Amino acid sequence: MSEEVSRMSEGFLMEVCVDSVESAINAERGGAGRLELCSSLLEGGITPSVGLLQVVKQYVRIPVYAMIRPRGGDFLYSDREVEVMRKDIEMMKSHGADGLVLGALTEDGKVDAELCMELLAVGRPLPVTFHRAFDMVHNPVVALETLISLGFERVLTSGLDSSVLEGLPLIKKLVEQAKGRIVIMPGGGITERNLQRILEGSGAQEFHCSARSSKESTMKFRNSSVNMGAAVSMPEYSLKVADMTKVRTLNAIAKNTL
Repeated sequence: MSEEVSRMSEGFLMEVCVDSVESAINAERGGAGRLELCSSLLEGGITPSVGLLQVVKQYVRIPVYAMIRPRGGDFLYSDREVEVMRKDIEMMKSHGADGLVLGALTEDGKVDAELCMELLAVGRPLPVTFHRAFDMVHNPVVALETLISLGFERVLTSGLDSSVLEGLPLIKKLVEQAKGRIVIMPGGGITERNLQRILEGSGAQEFHCSARSSKESTMKFRNSSVNMGAAVSMPEYSLKVADMTKVRTLNAIAKNTL
């Protein structure tokens, strides 16, 4: 029995999105059943480096699904960006990813079935999650059927709203529509305060969160007049890291929801 299946038998599976080795270790120690590995969670997650994947795989035993997203922004990709995605899938596969997380849309807000089919073929035999590009589709009922026919294992969604709590009525409908043909995984704004309501209100068996806290830099010398990123960015001397206590709390809430 795989680690993932054994954790599911406890009732719920918690996936934690992480963008560092420290976060990955904390998430596993807190009881996560799976990791979504990204870089740049500030942008909603983009493809992690091969180095990050390799080191994370050295330190954790739970499944690691690698994000395949060449940039932030929308999910309409150029031919060259598709080339990058294909190469990234090959690299993640060959360096030990247990699954992939990807998604692409057409300009009119439909699932790009042709491109997704192509990327799924490159990714085989790895299981693939369709990420929150789903929250940007025009018609979620039609989009879900497309994902099922393409062979995606699950879809991550906030119910096409700003957070899972707002999108809860749609998530419940999607779970009912799916009838077990695809996993509906709520994600986006899940906290200790709302998790029980989300699990009870949706009927979902898996959920996705970041469970992060701010961690102060240990730098003693600091130059506060320089900013390394765009005008709107994280402070240079503060990091966001998955918090083992938060993960543990969320896990306990999920178990008690049974």
